[in-house]
Amino acid sequence: MADEDDIFDVVVIGAGPVGVTAAARAVRGGLTAAVVEERLAGGECEYYACVPSKALLWPMELAAEVERMPGLHLRGPIDTAEVLARRDETVSHRDDGHVVNSIEKFPATFVRGHGRLAGPLQAEVVSAGNGIRTLRARHAVVVATGSKPAIPALPGLAEARPWTNREATSVQQVPKRLVVIGAGPVACEMSQALHSLGAQETTVLVRGERLLARAEPFAGDMVARSFRESGIDVRFGRSVVRVERPVPGGPVTVHTDDGARIDADEILVGAGRWPAVDDIGLETIGLRVDGPLEVDASMRTTALTDGWLYAVGDVNGRNLLTHMGKYQARVCGDVIAARANGTPDDAPGLRDTADDRGAPQVVFTEPQVSMVGRTEARARADGFTVRTVEYDIGDVTGAAVRGVGYTGRAKLVVDEDRRVLLGATFVAPDMADMLHSATIAVNAEVPLDRLWHAVPPFPTVSEIWLRLLEQYGL
Repeated sequence: MADEDDIFDVVVIGAGPVGVTAAARAVRGGLTAAVVEERLAGGECEYYACVPSKALLWPMELAAEVERMPGLHLRGPIDTAEVLARRDETVSHRDDGHVVNSIEKFPATFVRGHGRLAGPLQAEVVSAGNGIRTLRARHAVVVATGSKPAIPALPGLAEARPWTNREATSVQQVPKRLVVIGAGPVACEMSQALHSLGAQETTVLVRGERLLARAEPFAGDMVARSFRESGIDVRFGRSVVRVERPVPGGPVTVHTDDGARIDADEILVGAGRWPAVDDIGLETIGLRVDGPLEVDASMRTTALTDGWLYAVGDVNGRNLLTHMGKYQARVCGDVIAARANGTPDDAPGLRDTADDRGAPQVVFTEPQVSMVGRTEARARADGFTVRTVEYDIGDVTGAAVRGVGYTGRAKLVVDEDRRVLLGATFVAPDMADMLHSATIAVNAEVPLDRLWHAVPPFPTVSEIWLRLLEQYGL
């Protein structure tokens, strides 16, 4: 029989932003919760991904902004040591005390150790001293273990101990020569960040023919142009055949399928991520999963019939974005509390719609790629009657006052049958904060005839909305 101190309404495995949010919403709904974390409370995003990467990228963006404005000039190169020091401040010098304190103020119980399922409605926590504590949940266990970097099975790559986002964002000494494998957000962002901070010879190897393949094609093309203008060597259609690093920590050599040999100080892999389902005890409840934990719209796993197990964030594979994971966690925590209090499953609000309708994403390259909802290709594949409109952001008056050479491109994807937005993409410097207007339009399915009356202020870059709607014919 479990000690009363080890019995909670909800047990959450994982104290990243997603797990913490799920616990907070459950407690807000009147339940008790325990949150288990082996590493730093706050998770990958706070210490090794979203936060530190933006701290490394922002100086590059500011430098580009200054260079576009006549009358302003940089007095010298970016001070790498100062940037890295500021990065360390943004991640609280990897001290998670503030996150643990916030969890305890919910109030919820924080338990340090490796958490894994130990049968229905139970979790074991193994501490550093090899002690085992068994936690029991009255209503639900939430898996929020996130994801881990995927390392391709290439000869010699694993043995070369390549960098992932963790090493890249926590860098203490920027390598002079850097090889990057991949074409997604991590590869693109960290290539530019490290190049701007001192990686003078940066080579990006792309197996396909475009960067950011899941975005509209023009987005990847514009980022690739920016890469080349800054001196980054982008090689498309190139596959790595083997990697050599004879001396640990020494130079690394990458061989590609065209016979080329690239010597570098470090190699960074940005080839996607994989759900962290290893060693979380799934076998104790009869599950054999080597991929995402499939869930329904309330974040409850579909593999179990008794409905006590939930999965939120990267581990369910629906949308590998922190803000979407936190959204799922809000849904999940509210659902668990509602069900515990007897609310029927068909009650309004007990489901996730944003994952399918309009998940926003920003790739913080120079230029920034901001997008929400479906691309044109995805909308057509999903069977919609599609019409698109595009406009050069640099032709908007608000862009002209931002400096010489401020350029970009915007595109709307419209469902012609209902005359609502299915998706939007904006590629230009400093576009991230403008994306939320598109997110509202897509998720609320605002009719274009109503959207026309949302007048953008002049002279701002947001006037692009007016130009796009004029292109549509309104």
